Amino acid sequence: MALGWLFALIAAILLFAAIVFDGDEEEKGDDDRFYTQGREEKMPVPKHILDQIKQLIPPLNGTLHKGQSGRVGVLGGALDYTGAPFFAAMSAQRMGADLSHVICAPTAAAAIKSYSPDLIVHPILREDQDPADVQPVLKGLLTRLHTLVVGPGLGRESYMQNFAKMAIGIAKEQGMFLVLDADSLILVGNDHSLIKGYRRAVLTPNVVEFKRLSEQLSLDPNTPANQRAMLVSRALGGVTILEKGAQDIICTNTGGPSAQEARAGKTDPSESTEEQVVVDFPGGLKRCGGQGDILSGTVGTALAWGKCFEDGAFGDHSVPSSRIPLLAAVAGSIVTRTTSRRAFSKLGRGVVTQDMLPEIGGAFAEIFGKEGEKGWGSAADSGGKL
Repeated sequence: MALGWLFALIAAILLFAAIVFDGDEEEKGDDDRFYTQGREEKMPVPKHILDQIKQLIPPLNGTLHKGQSGRVGVLGGALDYTGAPFFAAMSAQRMGADLSHVICAPTAAAAIKSYSPDLIVHPILREDQDPADVQPVLKGLLTRLHTLVVGPGLGRESYMQNFAKMAIGIAKEQGMFLVLDADSLILVGNDHSLIKGYRRAVLTPNVVEFKRLSEQLSLDPNTPANQRAMLVSRALGGVTILEKGAQDIICTNTGGPSAQEARAGKTDPSESTEEQVVVDFPGGLKRCGGQGDILSGTVGTALAWGKCFEDGAFGDHSVPSSRIPLLAAVAGSIVTRTTSRRAFSKLGRGVVTQDMLPEIGGAFAEIFGKEGEKGWGSAADSGGKL
């Protein structure tokens, strides 16, 4: 009798182990989401999103010349605000852009130049100059760039806001990718038509900016928090929204574009997209000013990579242009949050944004591994989380 109970117990243990093992294999196998090393620490970023992001990363194999890994412009910087445009432009380079330009007021130029010789600074936004005289200079400058980031250090003075509005208009005419952050979001709130339907743009509002924009768009305040970004995107004609917070909510909700919107955004008139990605990678526990500027710079570089991919500098055209804004927003979010965590782990409460800049390259390598550093399709082993 005792022997029979023993066999029964062993059989039960083996059956339980088989069930658990089978469940683990199923979760590790064909599931379309990536997980971090700990079972409790999930990363709800779909695998197909990450695979497409990897296609946009320029190879480091000697095949590209200067500029084909991205030329990013940052428009902002006046008397009181010199740090923000520096952080955005420098983050773009630390992410991997070849060139970063800062388009600013003369009152900010000397300070920004002194922060780094790597940045190209254009002090053309003069308060005492007729905008009509600045327009051709600005237009010529933007033709040299893949992406324009508008907002870091922009301020609310009328002349800077007017130059930002002009730059957005020129960028749209040229079909550039755009990142709108900080005080440029005031322009969008006051005039939705400035960006509505232009689906090559990413807006990156923080909590306060998102609340204000939602109210300006007359959204229902009782809408569940996890659905609001989708409604903002839809109200603005399908631009990509990166709602910053404890977890970043990134979404595109287009509906069907009009013929004019399709031409401006280089999208198929029949295309309709409703997609949301939540990025909850752990970040640092201190939220010092300037981290949003790092985000706008990293997103700007990912968009610039997308433009180079679109233009055929590398890659196989397997990623549709309409997906580039969402993919760039996800990439920038992941890298920025990882950068924040790495800097905070070293300096804790005393961390400042300047400490995060040297961590961007390491954060990228941590996420995408050696293969991401050398270019996709190389023989190198990965070793990154993704």
